Amino acid sequence: MNPRATTTSPRVVDVIVHAFSAELDLDVTVTTHRGHGIALGERARSEGMDVVVTLGGDGIVNEVVNGLLGQGSPDDEATPGSPAQDRVPMLAAVPGGSANVFARALGLPNDAVEATGVLLESLRDGRARSIGVGRAGDRWFLANAGIGIDAEIIASMEEHRSAGRAATPLRYVTTTLAAYFRRTDRRHPALTLHRQSGIGDGVTEGVFFAVVQNAAPWTYLGSLPINPCPDASFDTGLDVFALRGLKVPTALVAASRMLRGTGRSTARGALVTWHDQDAFAVTADRPMALQIDGEGMGTTTGVRFTAHPEALRVVC
Repeated sequence: MNPRATTTSPRVVDVIVHAFSAELDLDVTVTTHRGHGIALGERARSEGMDVVVTLGGDGIVNEVVNGLLGQGSPDDEATPGSPAQDRVPMLAAVPGGSANVFARALGLPNDAVEATGVLLESLRDGRARSIGVGRAGDRWFLANAGIGIDAEIIASMEEHRSAGRAATPLRYVTTTLAAYFRRTDRRHPALTLHRQSGIGDGVTEGVFFAVVQNAAPWTYLGSLPINPCPDASFDTGLDVFALRGLKVPTALVAASRMLRGTGRSTARGALVTWHDQDAFAVTADRPMALQIDGEGMGTTTGVRFTAHPEALRVVC
């Protein structure tokens, strides 16, 4: 569990730990630094644990999954008996962050105690489902990834949190407006999308930012789902939403689409959408911010995205 989870108090944590301890042979570990969750996921897989329960936001879930799948996912059919075919522990995600996109996309309650009750009931009944997982370069992701302004917003929010400011919906709105009007380059698009091979096959140039979804919605503004790719699903490939213009009218059309969760909005070809993609690449002619599952990953000049069906079993 992440001790800095934003929506859980020590009393709530105590209740959740006692509830799971009554049902499972439970080992509790508190993360102490960025990347610690990856090591814990690797340990869980190497020791053959049945299930890993995370308590925190999308960041700690992402780290644990990168540890669980670090040796390869079950769909990596290399050599029988290879590490890639070892049994991967199930994942149970208790929401404890500010957005909890992954847990909510699975249909879990956003309240940590209520979600614990649902997960315990599913564990008793043996209920689990296999979901597809995305990969951006060498990093697995569950919910989404993005290059451009959304990643710049994430980087700004991380600066706010480092300064002790809470990640509230209002702060996300003000940070988004500041990124749009002051920070991002709205005149010179840097990105190119490459469908399939990544070299000259279905190329879309002049892109300002791109969002990749493995599930819907993309994120939440409090209780409001933000959904540029409403057909994205854990049961299909990856969906892409990109903008080839960042002028105010185009941005308003894009915002309307995200809020309404509909694909009917148009902006004279400025909106680019792809559904159910197995693989594609995004390249940049200058370093651009990258985010994965709501965590800033620095800058990049190119990422290859791939979809991996039924790569992970989750309790929900």
